[in-house]
Amino acid sequence: MPPGPGIPSGLVVPDTELVERFSRSPGPGGQSVNTTDSRVELVWDPAASAALTDAQRSRLLARTDGPVSVVAHEHRSQHRNRVAARERLAAHVRELLAPPPPPRRATKPTRGSKERRLDAKRRRGETKQLRGRVQD
Repeated sequence: MPPGPGIPSGLVVPDTELVERFSRSPGPGGQSVNTTDSRVELVWDPAASAALTDAQRSRLLARTDGPVSVVAHEHRSQHRNRVAARERLAAHVRELLAPPPPPRRATKPTRGSKERRLDAKRRRGETKQLRGRVQD
């Protein structure tokens, strides 16, 4: 994974830590739709990974319970599903490792914005009043 929020120097997960399982895909297919194992389930256990620092491991384990698992079955080819599963795993881990956003600071509306809002409400009310029945 390239460097980003929560991963300042990037992250390389060794292939030996990834567990791939293959099964028949329910997705699109053709002549051999029910005979090929093109669905890919990719499982990675961050608790036993040597690729993470202690801080990354604790943040990741705090946000997920147990191994991280992704499934890809949108392509007919097993190879393309393996690539898609790895990309999906990288995106999921990047999302889990990202630091939380800064807390929102509450602000008050300005005097001008309050006046503009009330003026618009007043004009809208006058417009609606003009739609009433005409009195002699």
